[in-house]
Amino acid sequence: MTRVAVLSAGSWGTAFALVLADAGCDVVLHARRPEVADGINTRGVNPDYLPGVTLPGTVKATTEADVALAGADVAVLSIPSQTLRANLAAWAPLIEPDTLVVSLMKGIELGTGRRMSEVIAQAAALDPARVAVLSGPNLAREIAARQPAASVIACTDHDAARRLQAAFRTPYFRPYTHTDVVGCELGGAVKNVIALAVGLAAGLGLGDNAKATLLTRGLAETARLGTALGADPATFAGLAGLGDLTATCLSPLSRNRTFGEHLARGLTIGQAATATGQTAEGAKSAYSILDLARRHQVEMPITALVVAILDGTVTTDRAVDLLMARTPKAER
Repeated sequence: MTRVAVLSAGSWGTAFALVLADAGCDVVLHARRPEVADGINTRGVNPDYLPGVTLPGTVKATTEADVALAGADVAVLSIPSQTLRANLAAWAPLIEPDTLVVSLMKGIELGTGRRMSEVIAQAAALDPARVAVLSGPNLAREIAARQPAASVIACTDHDAARRLQAAFRTPYFRPYTHTDVVGCELGGAVKNVIALAVGLAAGLGLGDNAKATLLTRGLAETARLGTALGADPATFAGLAGLGDLTATCLSPLSRNRTFGEHLARGLTIGQAATATGQTAEGAKSAYSILDLARRHQVEMPITALVVAILDGTVTTDRAVDLLMARTPKAER
């Protein structure tokens, strides 16, 4: 039986712990707060992040990272991306030599422009071939309800990706493998920013034409950046690209879309974060993605506009006019 440590017990980490248990893994979920761990261990419920969802009895919780990671074949990391490096300072010495590390996180580190797999490899001093990423149209609440979904496990070591694929598969969760780690991570990170823009459009009362335009042109700018960083352009037509983008932009379960809707309705960034209830990665990653694009001389107008709105230099009602006034060009 594969032993998996999941750090930590947010909505996606908890939902994925359920998938792992259904796949036959022995799962230990790391929770920061004792009351969350107690709810999982005594009632099989994460009361704060997935209330009403009963977890399999094979999911156990602990507040001690060393207990979770002891003897783990796989360590799954699911925390806000901007806290990863700080957490790894404590966790890295606890990761055993043969443990594979899987990132569920979708963000770009502020200041460095590093993808999450790069942060893990650097901060934990791991061979990149031991670090995989999982990305796709994976809304936590739907997966926790065991609704059918697919995802991509990307790792430069394809054999490692295949081992993870076999360990994670269930009747309702279908993982594919890939070696394009760059493309899969960028697709997951940038889609949060585009979903925030779609949420803004929805909050302003714009129609489906506008939302579809943002989604499509958002995919185009994601692919431009990915190609500049060495990704395979075809990756962005797959689950970690178009698939994840579509789910995150169109679903009311999407926290990034929801955050954008709150902003468009007049809430401040702080108020929108509180109303959304969970971390909207796009609100932070927009800055690091735009910085990365500028370093590589890649044009990303939607991302740039989201940053301007977050900075308060452009109002939401002015944003549409600015996008529509851009110089006409050929689609390619």
